[in-house]
Amino acid sequence: MRLDKYLKVSRIIKRRTVANEACSGGRVMLNDKVAKPGAEVKPGDRISIRFGAHLGVYEVLSIAETVRKDQAASMYKVISEDEAAATERNIE
Repeated sequence: MRLDKYLKVSRIIKRRTVANEACSGGRVMLNDKVAKPGAEVKPGDRISIRFGAHLGVYEVLSIAETVRKDQAASMYKVISEDEAAATERNIE
């Protein structure tokens, strides 16, 4: 599956156009290499995403063309997030 589509389906990034722009802008890394939107994603891959001060690292657990919103988080495992992002989530 394409990286930009995976980010959208898994709901790591809410919209595919935003995922595409993040990949094109060099803010997404796949297995420690800068990735283009069309890069192939497979289970076991690591995705790192930088949005401003936020850095999220995720491990791909599964691939699915479509998934329900409540099951999207089961497609990946959070490896690490910045402390700022973790604090922000606790506030909300």
